[in-house]
Amino acid sequence: MTFRQFALNNVLRNKRLYIAYFLSSMFTVMVFFTFAIFAFHPAFSEASFNQNALFGMAVAGGIIYVFSFFFVLYSMSSFLQSRKKEFGLLMMLGATNKQIRLMVFLENIIIGFIATVGGILIGLVFAKAILLIAENILIISESLNFYFPTLAIIVTFVSFIFLFFCISLFVSFILRTNKLTDLIKGDKQTKGEPKASIFLSIIAAILLIAGYATAIIVKGAAVIYAMIPVILVVTLGTYLLFTQLSVFIIRRLKSNKSIFWRKTNMLLFSDLSFRMKDNARTFFMVAIISTVAFSAIGALYGFQSYLTKGGKDMNLYTFTYLPWLDDSEEVIERDIRKINTVLQEENIDAQMGKMELNYFETSEKNNSVLIVRASDYNYFASLIKEKELDPEPNKAIVVEQSDAMLTQETKASEGLMESSIVLEDGETLQPSHVVSTPVLSESAAYYVINDKAYEKLETPVRTDWSVVWKAKEGQTDQVLEAGRKLNEQLQYKAYSVDYTLYEIEKAYGPILFIGLFIGIVFFVSAGSFLYFRLFTDLDEEKRKFLSIAKIGLTQLELKKVVNREIAILFFSPIVVALVHGAVALTALSHLFDYNLTVESTLVLGSFAVIQILYFIIVRYFYVKQVKRLVFR
Repeated sequence: MTFRQFALNNVLRNKRLYIAYFLSSMFTVMVFFTFAIFAFHPAFSEASFNQNALFGMAVAGGIIYVFSFFFVLYSMSSFLQSRKKEFGLLMMLGATNKQIRLMVFLENIIIGFIATVGGILIGLVFAKAILLIAENILIISESLNFYFPTLAIIVTFVSFIFLFFCISLFVSFILRTNKLTDLIKGDKQTKGEPKASIFLSIIAAILLIAGYATAIIVKGAAVIYAMIPVILVVTLGTYLLFTQLSVFIIRRLKSNKSIFWRKTNMLLFSDLSFRMKDNARTFFMVAIISTVAFSAIGALYGFQSYLTKGGKDMNLYTFTYLPWLDDSEEVIERDIRKINTVLQEENIDAQMGKMELNYFETSEKNNSVLIVRASDYNYFASLIKEKELDPEPNKAIVVEQSDAMLTQETKASEGLMESSIVLEDGETLQPSHVVSTPVLSESAAYYVINDKAYEKLETPVRTDWSVVWKAKEGQTDQVLEAGRKLNEQLQYKAYSVDYTLYEIEKAYGPILFIGLFIGIVFFVSAGSFLYFRLFTDLDEEKRKFLSIAKIGLTQLELKKVVNREIAILFFSPIVVALVHGAVALTALSHLFDYNLTVESTLVLGSFAVIQILYFIIVRYFYVKQVKRLVFR
């Protein structure tokens, strides 16, 4: 058997340890290959957003490529740590340090080559489905037909073969073998009781509470200024949480006899503090990486919802005409005729509403406010099926814009409620209550009064116009085309909400798509880190449970202890990351004063479900491995 065959057999015989590393590497290659397929797709050569899309994909590809380097490097360090005993046996049989390094180099090259080829092949299999998904998310007019991506294959293959070669060379170069006795003992060497500092544990709790409280309390622009300090405080608190506070809590639980001596808790807590301490850095890294993934995807999805849903809620009319202040009545009438002509060309069935907007002085001098006749308001409200208003003759109703896009500081309804309207005969109208509605978007807040009272108003200080059209349902394509024409002919004066949202989604699609893929790569990698650490300690766990089984441990008790121990180790960093992500998205909602509860729940809930499914699969194979040895 040659040395190359020996290295190949090592890979094949360590399938359990290498499978997560191999699959994660292959997934990373596949994602990079997918971006390469997009970047070199022929349909992008003449696309209007081509440069932005290509730049974004290039940046995303670079992030994935750099992250892959550190991911593979960390994975290899985990493998080498778990193979101390194997290296010791090889040295006893006469292997030199140089031969061991060569073996590690060849093993990693073999796995890297297979993962690269496998990732490209799987990418080709699912390429068409991914292109169809991208075509809808990116919202482009060009069809992303399948093509054979020769250039993408070459770039991916060369890039990742080079990456694995550098990693293999680097790992084999820095590999240091310890004393032979230490290698042979491996993980049988006794560990001292892990200790935790009470002071640092308290500091960890204070840092996390302070970071969370600050992120939740601050609002508006203050969120931006508090962002960096909060991130630093929470990051440090998270590190101390896993290295100090978790160990301190476990030791306190062990000192409580009513808990420690209850059923199989002794087995659970016996070495849980050791494993938490040993895996603290891994848990910290998984928590931070997962938080980045949750926050990035949640922020991108939430911001898209803020731009689209919020914009739609603010303007329910299909078309809106916004004349300039110095436009004459002739110019306004000419523009309205142009709009009606475009609607007729596209065969759009729409109702038009036209209102003169008069601004009057209130009881507070040097302050003008929009006052609307009830009949005019009700006609506009009927177009979008909003509730009509019937103000009393001596009362006024304050109308404010729906607060989906407004911050508390910008609401003017409170000021109007404290003011009053003075009629020409000296009579005063007091505001009765506030109504929130999107009927008129020209003013943040205004008055609606009775028609008879409106006739008694003094001369307005300023006059504008509001002209809108509400199209019937089922005319999406015609509305988008009309919006495009109006944008070209009456730019900044004719507004189509559907066309504007279409343009926003079209520009935002590549960002969301790229961010989603990067977040998934980070999340999958974080899950793989947990898998590596869990199965690195598997041999030691087998020996522990084998010894305990000899004194009467049943299969049911074994399964219960293993399940609880795995769940604590598996979900500790994920739960922390979910809490971090929820706080981060809450702070984002405070920045824009926009409720992101639905978006946050959807993003965090989806990742939680994926992690639970991943845990169920890993637990099944882990328990199966332990039971096979203990109860054979």
